[in-house]
Amino acid sequence: MANPLLNDKALPEAAKRSGTWAPPAQGEPGYGMQAGYGLPTGAAQPTAGYGLPTAPMTDGPVSAWPPAGSGALQTMTVGGTASATGVLMVLLLASATFGWFSVDTSDALRPSFPSLAIVGVLVGFVSVIACYFKPQWAKFLSPVYAIGEGYFLGVISKNYESWQHGIVVQAAGATLAVFAVMLFLYHSRIIKVTNRMRRIVMGATLGIAIFYGISMLINLFGGNVNFLHSTSGLSIGFSFLVAGLAAFNLALDFDFIERGARAGLPKHMEWFAALGLLVTLVWLYLEILRLLSKLRER
Repeated sequence: MANPLLNDKALPEAAKRSGTWAPPAQGEPGYGMQAGYGLPTGAAQPTAGYGLPTAPMTDGPVSAWPPAGSGALQTMTVGGTASATGVLMVLLLASATFGWFSVDTSDALRPSFPSLAIVGVLVGFVSVIACYFKPQWAKFLSPVYAIGEGYFLGVISKNYESWQHGIVVQAAGATLAVFAVMLFLYHSRIIKVTNRMRRIVMGATLGIAIFYGISMLINLFGGNVNFLHSTSGLSIGFSFLVAGLAAFNLALDFDFIERGARAGLPKHMEWFAALGLLVTLVWLYLEILRLLSKLRER
């Protein structure tokens, strides 16, 4: 699934919905930002950015620009977001382990698929939607998402592993490798997140989400979209495209986190950003798992 949280407009909108931060008015320090990097452009100079507050440019570390009504120590940081992401990953892996061992593989051709896995997906989906409208709930709902989605990942991974041995290790390793590469490319500015890139990636992501949604509806009414599961060259190429799109969403996630930290958003936005990053990682893992399965069957 595509990431509904860390998109082009989510940062200012989520901060407004949190009820503890508002973008500065025209003429205030930090009004406007250059495309993609959260750099101040001076007072009363709105550019193609997002109206987010930014710290004054100095030769030293960027200092937080505390929003009205919040303490200087209660703002979002990159380190805090990384810590929150780590906590969510531990919960997801623990839940995935439980889901893995709950699958009955006595019949290798027909491994069980506990109905609790579907419940986990639904709970995770509801948690993400709730956090979109109430970002301040992310600290409590993001662990719920990690546990629910983790159980589903454990079940689906064990099902794949039961007939394609070793595929889960390959998919997990590839996911970590893609994450590391995208983080390096973003940090070194080899990949620069611009407004044009955001529009292209988010437009393509929305298109994929609509396509998957239509496919699910067709399946619910007894149909079957064989294209998604076939091993044809076109289907494999499509999976490569979607996996690559998920990887580029990671760059947008990193940009969201960096801009949020520069803007001095409320501390609870760390959990909101961590949840969005976890959603992208789950999506990337599932797409890689599907791609590897097709390549093995071909």
